[in-house]
Amino acid sequence: MKKIQMVDLKGQFEGIKNEVNASFQEIMEETSFINGPHVHAFQKDLEEYLRVKHVIPCANGTDALQIAMMGLGLKPGDEVITADFTFAATVEVIALLQLTPVLVDVDPETYNIDPDKIRKAITPKTRAIVPVHLFGQVANMDVVMEIAKEHDLFVIEDNAQAIGANYHTREAQTFKAGTMGDVGATSFFPSKNLGCYGDGGAIFTNNDELAHTIRGIVNHGMYERYHHDVVGVNSRLDSLQAAVLKAKLPKLDIYNEARKAAAFKYSEAFRGHEQIVTPYREGDCDTHVFHQYTLRILNGKRDALAKHLQEKGLPFGIYYPIPLHKQKAYADERYNEADFPVTNRLVQEVISLPMHTELDDEQIDYLTGTIIDFLK
Repeated sequence: MKKIQMVDLKGQFEGIKNEVNASFQEIMEETSFINGPHVHAFQKDLEEYLRVKHVIPCANGTDALQIAMMGLGLKPGDEVITADFTFAATVEVIALLQLTPVLVDVDPETYNIDPDKIRKAITPKTRAIVPVHLFGQVANMDVVMEIAKEHDLFVIEDNAQAIGANYHTREAQTFKAGTMGDVGATSFFPSKNLGCYGDGGAIFTNNDELAHTIRGIVNHGMYERYHHDVVGVNSRLDSLQAAVLKAKLPKLDIYNEARKAAAFKYSEAFRGHEQIVTPYREGDCDTHVFHQYTLRILNGKRDALAKHLQEKGLPFGIYYPIPLHKQKAYADERYNEADFPVTNRLVQEVISLPMHTELDDEQIDYLTGTIIDFLK
């Protein structure tokens, strides 16, 4: 059996090696390292794939979120509602811009932001909602958008973990994750479903005016060299990373199908186990692209299982061990523990198994067998 890895980027590289190497050679010869042809070509390809008018590449996913908020003109003191159970980058940028993060609990099935909790958290200072499509599954965007419309709020989709996922609305329309709100943001960190070989990110919008503003922000506020029309940052996707992403994008649906196939095999092996809760999914599962395959281990055995896997040299992840409302940087007396029952339970129970495009049946059988044997 091949060594099991949490993410197997080396194996995936074999399928795109020739194209990537040729592009790298071309970039080196042209010395078109910043905003070169490969960046523009990838941008156009991603716009077509997502069926969105504007993709603005940037340096990383955290920048993408921050720049999206800057582009919307949010001001210090404005409240932004987001999920308590997610990676810190989502709330980090809110705090960096001197906005007020408002954390709410998540849905017990999908682990995405709970729309009912959004409604209860809205105040006269609320300006935006940031749904996070956690672990690769799209949040309940029908209700999120409904709430936003009712209260005249912006919606910023944190799509760092769900690129390529589809969402089917009540009106039977289908959208790609990240393209339904006012603006979407994603990360191309190497382990993502669409990842480069360094840092990278992008912002998506169908709003022409917002896209224009964001294009200036990512480049020091310039639309014309040395003319600074808005306050900006330095956040650009370099050509080498764009070349990797351009090679991977045509294979993204294939990559996501491989992840889903592995997830189905995991879930089938764990079916009916009284101490394991497998990931929730809807229908044929095209709303979930399994950036992570995350179990809940009941009866207080998660940490013991993690120790057992570690002793056997098997990789796993615990995303996330501490709720954001309990993090020192984001603790606030406004928060009441009674308001976060789902998050507080999840951080004690979740464990994520290896998930990537190169997983094979032998590896999945060994992993699931090891877990089931331990939980007997």
